[in-house]
Amino acid sequence: MLKKNVNKFGLINTIEGYSYILLVFIAMPMKYLLEIPLAVKVVGMIHGILFIIFCLLLLLAWNEAKWSHKENAIFFIASLIPFGTFFTKSKIKTYE
Repeated sequence: MLKKNVNKFGLINTIEGYSYILLVFIAMPMKYLLEIPLAVKVVGMIHGILFIIFCLLLLLAWNEAKWSHKENAIFFIASLIPFGTFFTKSKIKTYE
């Protein structure tokens, strides 16, 4: 059975992970080392929107796939760590 919300969550998981990496490792150094604060404003806004979408899709996928609270917490906590979302990709694939 195709699980649309889990598929969408897997996609936003990857995109949000890349945006977090861009924010932390490119935009923030540009702000503090090169004194270009606009980089954080732009990338930070994009990342914020993606994170909100990530959280919404996490809830929808959780409901659809009947994940345990522990798995749901792992997916959320992984999103707070740079490169963390990439470690959860294989687990999400098992539910698709």
